[in-house]
Amino acid sequence: QVQLVESGGGLVQPGGSLRLSCAASGIIFSIQAMDWYRQAPGKQRELVATITSLRRTNYADSVKGRFTISRDNAKNTFYLQMNSLKPEDTAVYYCHTRISGDDYWGQGTQVTVSS
Repeated sequence: QVQLVESGGGLVQPGGSLRLSCAASGIIFSIQAMDWYRQAPGKQRELVATITSLRRTNYADSVKGRFTISRDNAKNTFYLQMNSLKPEDTAVYYCHTRISGDDYWGQGTQVTVSS
C-alpha cells in the first residue's frame, strides 16, 4: 500500500523559510520521480517542483531560485526547502508520485505566509 505523508507546514512571515518533508512507504522510492504540488483557495492544483530518480529537478517559474527540491533515498523521504516566501505561496502543499499510470497523493500540509 502506497503512503505519502507530508510534514513541515505552518505559518511564516514574508521572507521567511520552511522545509516540507514527504515520507514514502509501499514503493521502491529510489526509482520514483517525486513531485510537490500546491493548491491555493479558489485555484487549481499546480505543479511546484519535480525530482527524478537521477536527481534531475524542475521548478515552476514562480518558485525558481527560491525553492529547492531534494531527496534522501536512504530515508525514503523527499523535501521542499522554501526560502524567501511570499504571501502568494500560501497554499496546501501535496506530495505526489505516479506509478504505472496511477497517481498517489499525500494528505497535504498547509503553508501560510502572512505578517
